[in-house]
Formats: sequence, C-alpha cells, structure tokens
Amino acid sequence: MVPGTGMLVVLSVPALATVQIQSVTPSPAAPQVIGTTIQWTVSGTDTHAGPLAFRFNVAPPGGSMAMVRDFNLGTYASGTWTAQPFVWTPTGIEGTYQVQVVMKDFGSGETATTAVSYRVKPLVTGAGPVVVATANPLVALFSAPPCAQGSKMRVKFTERGASHGTLTPWAACPGSKTMTFEIAGMHPSATYDMWSQTATGGNLVDGPTVSFMTGALPTNTHFPKFTVAVASGPNTDTRDRVILEDLTMPGQPVNYPEVATDLAGNIIWYYYPPTSADLVTRPLPDGILIIEGGPAWNPDSQQNQLLRKIDWAGNIVKETNTGAIQQELLALGATDAQPCNTIPRPAPVGAGCLGEFGHDFIHTLPNGYSAAIAEIEKIYAPGTQGDTSGLPVDIVGDLIVVLDRNWQVVWYFDAFAHASGAPQLDINRPAVLYETCGVNQGGCPPIFLLGNGIAPLAHDWLHANSLYYWPAPQDGRAKGDLIWSSRHQDWVMRVDYQDGAGTGNILWRMGPDGDFTFNNINNDPWPWFSHQHEAAVESATGDMTLFDNGNTRYDQLGNHCGPNDCDSRGAVLQFDEASMQVTPVLNVDLGVYSSAVGSAQLLGNNNYSFMAGFVGNVSGYLIEILPTPGTTTGTQVFSLEGTISYRSWRMASLYTPPIT
Repeated sequence: MVPGTGMLVVLSVPALATVQIQSVTPSPAAPQVIGTTIQWTVSGTDTHAGPLAFRFNVAPPGGSMAMVRDFNLGTYASGTWTAQPFVWTPTGIEGTYQVQVVMKDFGSGETATTAVSYRVKPLVTGAGPVVVATANPLVALFSAPPCAQGSKMRVKFTERGASHGTLTPWAACPGSKTMTFEIAGMHPSATYDMWSQTATGGNLVDGPTVSFMTGALPTNTHFPKFTVAVASGPNTDTRDRVILEDLTMPGQPVNYPEVATDLAGNIIWYYYPPTSADLVTRPLPDGILIIEGGPAWNPDSQQNQLLRKIDWAGNIVKETNTGAIQQELLALGATDAQPCNTIPRPAPVGAGCLGEFGHDFIHTLPNGYSAAIAEIEKIYAPGTQGDTSGLPVDIVGDLIVVLDRNWQVVWYFDAFAHASGAPQLDINRPAVLYETCGVNQGGCPPIFLLGNGIAPLAHDWLHANSLYYWPAPQDGRAKGDLIWSSRHQDWVMRVDYQDGAGTGNILWRMGPDGDFTFNNINNDPWPWFSHQHEAAVESATGDMTLFDNGNTRYDQLGNHCGPNDCDSRGAVLQFDEASMQVTPVLNVDLGVYSSAVGSAQLLGNNNYSFMAGFVGNVSGYLIEILPTPGTTTGTQVFSLEGTISYRSWRMASLYTPPIT
C-alpha cells in the first residue's frame, strides 16, 4: 500500500490461487474530511469460468467489520473482472477506516480478500461547531468538538421566526472524537439556527449557535404539488406535523422523488432515486429502508433487485440484492429461490425462482434483525387454479426472508411450502378476483417463466403487500411472530416465527372464509376488508389497523354502488384469538375509492391517519380521522391531497418514526 493514499497497488496471493484481486483504488485518495463521497474501483482475475462477485465490508476506527454492500456481480472485459463502483460516504467519526473487499467465484467457491486503510479527517478544526452542506440542499452536516466520554449529545435546530424546533436523537460521546449529525427536515431557501446540547448526568449544556441557509429545490427535478383539502383544526394532531410519502411508483407520467412535507404540504426533505421506481418501506431515525432497482445477478431485470438503507443525505449505508439473497436461501434449502434466468425453458413443473423484492422491508425484529418480502414464481401442473389452457401454470407467490444485522438470511417462509390446504394456504384457491400477470404488465412483478409451453398468463396468487413483527402476541407466547397481508387472498395472516425458532406454519388467516368470525355490530352487508394494505397491530391498543381498499366489494357491486358503498375504508379491528372473533372499532368511509396501495396509522392523539394513495389513478389523499365515541365511524379533521402515494407516515420529525 502507498502510505497515506489508501491505494493498494500490488497484492500477494497464494501460489495456486485462481481468484486474485489486482487493484483497489479510492477516488479521491485519502485523507478526506467527514462527509466526502469516495468511489472505489476494484478489479480482479479468475482462471475459472466465473463470474466473479464482489462484497464490500467497512470497519470504523476501533470497530469491527460490517457488510456495507453484499456480493454483486462484476463486469468482464479483456480478461479482467471489475466490481460495480462502490460509493461510500463516511459520516461518523474521524480516524482510520478499514475497507475490505471480498471477491468470490460462486461456481468454484474460491475467494480472495484484502483490506485497505483510509483516513478520514474531522470537519471541526477549532473550538466551535461547524455546519456544512451536503449533496441534498435540504440536509446539512453539523459537527461539534469532542464531548466527555459518558456524556451524550444531540442537536437542536430552529427555522428563523418559527415557534418550535427539532431535536436529533441523542448520541453517546466517544471522548476524543468529534460529533457529527445529519440535520434533516428543513424548508428550502430558509435560514436555520442550530446548536448542540450535551447532557452529563442531569446537567444539560447548550453549545454555541451556528446558522445555515438551505438551498433551493433543484429545478431539474419534478416536485408534486399538495393541496390542503381539509384544514387543520383543534382536533387535528399537530404534534405529528411531518408527513413522509413514497411517491415513486411505476407507470406514472411524472417520476417524483420521495418527499417529506409539513401539514401545509411544503416540502422539507426529498430523495430522488437512481431509477424511476422504488419503494420506501420504513422510515428510521437515521434514514429510510428502501427497495430499489439496479443491476444484480439477473441480466434480464433491474426491477426491485436491491434492498438498501439510505441516510437522510441520500448516501447508501447498506445494500444487498436478489442474487446474494438467492445464494443464501439455496444454502438454507429454499428450493423455490433459484435464479430465474438459469431455469430451462419451458420451465418444468416444480421449478421455482425468486424474481424481485416486493412491497415491504422492515427493521423492527429483535437483535436488529430485518425482514423482507420477495416475490417468487413456480410452475404447477395444468389445470391448477382452474386454468383452462391445458398447459403448465405459472403461479406467483411470496417468500418472507429474515436477515441478521449483517443482512444475511437466517430464516425464511416459503408460501408454496404451505400450499396444501387449510389451515395453511391452498394452491387451488385462486386470487379472489382472479388477478393475472403478463410480461411487463403494470402493477405486476417481473415475470420470467412465461413462454412457449406455459399457460399464457401467470396467476398472481397472493400479492403480499405488508409485514409487521408482532412482539407481544395476545396468547402470551414469549417470542414474536410475523403478521403479513395478502392482497389477492383478502387475508391477513399470522406466521409462526417465534424469533427464528418457529415452524413457519400459518397460525391463522383473518378475512372472508378465514379462521375468524366477524362480530357484525353494524349489520354491515360487507363487514370484511378486501385487498387491504399495511396491516399492523398497534402496540398502544392491541388493535389491528389496516387500509381497506375494498376491491372485492367494488367488484361485486359493479354498477350498483350506492352512495359511499364502494369507497375505501379506514379499519381498526379488535381481535380475540381465544374466541377467534373480530369486532370493528373503526370502519370509517373515507369518501374516496383507492383501488390499490394505502396505509393506516394510530397517531399520538388517538386519531388515525389513512393514505388513500391511488384515487382515480392520479391522486392520493392523506386523511386524518377523529373517531366518534360509541360508534365505528369518525370525522375527517385533516386531509392533504397530492399525487399517487404508495405509503405515508406521520411523525413529529424525521427522527421519530412510528414503530409500525
């Protein structure tokens, strides 16, 4: 290594090695200050047929290695394999980082590994704090001098003339290192005052104030317009004054960034994804979890191939991909997780493959574990689900994968492994509205196994669209399970996870023709939800909240919809696992019909927020409901109209996301 540059020029390798790393080059070279974006270029050779995949791990000063980008395939030219560019932005402490490259031939199993030192300098050079801009004009880096070990620090920032400020989360003081915070949730072209607060025991000390002016929204990006449809009033939850919305959905005429707004619809944060479609699945105190498109192991698709954590400035903090997850699943015995592009055509009956990540990716499991939905295809015998083509049938199902802190698969649920009939799933129970998918069809995952010798359309059997980790089940089990929503079965289901010790069996199915009865206290002709989204159990009440799209009701009523009969509903359900009974707490008409997407959330003032995200194929409405005591209905006390929105979250600030 060339001292002080972070550049590895020559590597020693075992004499018989066939997989060799040739070079690891960062640009710009070390040292650089905190917040600098560094792009790493890595090349290697392999005497086997390949291909080669590259993984990047990073260890902070004095810390241990952790995966930042999991194995992804490189590109080949003139005898050399080159990794996809690894873009890394250190925003933590100053010091010497170790960046480790692991290169692997998954055919032969051979690997090569090396690590490069890279020195990062502090932003602070004097006795006072500094604040600097990031690539996102609405996000800044605030850095303060070191604080005593055993103390903790946070930052408060306030817009000039505003009546309230925002607090970052506390961070422990390492003693000899500076403290750096991402400041997010600011209006464009506005001046903010910000200062650190250091707590030692019960003593709170404010640091010096520094000022920062945010930039304007970029003119080369389309931003949505929001209109207040129902103004805030005395019953509106104004504490949860930040709205985060996922706006990038396939098929829209305009590709919007993800945005956060205040209650007036003014943008205070945005993230523009590198592809035209992604899914923000959860906000975190320090960023977002997101499913994005991009190159992975399957050259036939880039749609929804990546799981990422993104910080507020838009930097990739951690990433894995479908190919790496497939390899880990296959090692655990998941035979339905084959790479789709390697299955022979026509695909034989029994063949199954993992095509993309879809709909949800959560980070609320114990030990820092995460869980994601992956969509899979499997070929079944002719006639399955009533198909009349006389050919084998492509059925689209789902996997749930649980990842450890390093985003390696440790547990999985394969819906096809539980398809033998009640009390599990039934492969011969088709989608309630007989939904099918063709290649490149809107609203569908990428479809790979169709073609000559296979029925013309794939059957979109389950269409799982949300996950929730239930940490305190009502039956008193000491360990938690997974709640997942299947749009096309009109069911919400509980999976026996038990923090990794579970069987994966389905413990109950809630919905029409499921395991619960509905206590129809309102004599509702359509008591059950259908094609629902974002089912979760609210920890404060134990009730289930969900957005009832109502597609089945809409379809069966057809042209006979009376006033409000076909509107989507906001549902809050009390459920008893002993009596297997569901009783509505709230089943409120939202005044609009959203044929797809949606979200539901209990707010801090005990109101409920619902996102009707696909109204008339052009609009989305965030609607806050004040429940009417003694009834299952309520009053709209706030509504913000915007564009199509997959999900939304209300929160006090970007740093305080809801746990559901």
